[in-house]
Amino acid sequence: MFTVYPFNPTTTIQYELPENAFVNIRIYDLNGRLVNTLVNAQKSAGYKAIKWAGVDNKGKAVSAGLYLYTIEAGEFIQTKKMVLLK
Repeated sequence: MFTVYPFNPTTTIQYELPENAFVNIRIYDLNGRLVNTLVNAQKSAGYKAIKWAGVDNKGKAVSAGLYLYTIEAGEFIQTKKMVLLK
């Protein structure tokens, strides 16, 4: 189960792994440009949470608006929306 609501200035993306897996969590803008990579690593099974502070890969604050995040873990891929309010 994944939960993300409108946020300002940070949000927490929660996920659960039934088994150990290589995990990628990436944030994209609506034009499909990669904004930030939050996770790109092997993770152990269990409940996980990662925070995003509304910044890009260089640490620069991004504009308010709609963003997409993609979680990839093994064969699983899911994309969800989130809204950064300022």
